[in-house]
Amino acid sequence: MENTLKKKRRKGMISTGALTDPYVPIEEELRITRRCLQQIERFEFGLSIQTKSNLILRDIDILEKINKKTKCVVGITLTTFDDELCKILEPGVCTTSERVEVLKELKKHGIPTIVWLAPILPYINDTEDNIKGILDYCVEAGVYGIMHSSMGVTFREGSKEYFYEKLDAHFPGMKLRYMENFEETNEYVSPNAEALMKLLKDCCEANNIVYDKEELLRFMREYNNNTMGEQMSIFDF
Repeated sequence: MENTLKKKRRKGMISTGALTDPYVPIEEELRITRRCLQQIERFEFGLSIQTKSNLILRDIDILEKINKKTKCVVGITLTTFDDELCKILEPGVCTTSERVEVLKELKKHGIPTIVWLAPILPYINDTEDNIKGILDYCVEAGVYGIMHSSMGVTFREGSKEYFYEKLDAHFPGMKLRYMENFEETNEYVSPNAEALMKLLKDCCEANNIVYDKEELLRFMREYNNNTMGEQMSIFDF
């Protein structure tokens, strides 16, 4: 990574975490992500990083340095307000309440955060109480924005079968309900989507939280260099 970044003549934002969480449990031992962050900070690139793990707080010192030099945006996924339901829907990762503490700590260090409100599963976590609970958490943590999935979930090829298997295990009878309502599509939109979107928009507008997808994508891609304009030394040449 060092050689790659060194050769780049134009700086920009580096994004990670969309497909694989950079803070899988073994990262605590291997520290590969931390070493990558150190190179990003060293060569003054920006960072947009997404995770479900509170292990990211281990590296808050580097994230803060990146944000001071350029820009660091941290995305945290929140799926359910209920920690017990969270353990079923997202096994093996820290709970929602633990992730909210991560958001608060990042806010204290001046690092902008975006909550990824997904997936919203019809008949499971698509309730007004659940969305209200998550939105209250977002307001409390002072997030910059909320990226939403239009109150639904889209399955990749082959993932629907695995999902149905887990439905049978944790929500008896739910598989049949899904098959009756969504069998012809890979996009499962909540029947409550309109009401839930209104809750989201009203909350965001009342609390100055960005929820427009294009605006959030632009923010994550837009590179800033806060060191530009500083007086140069002869050692910079």
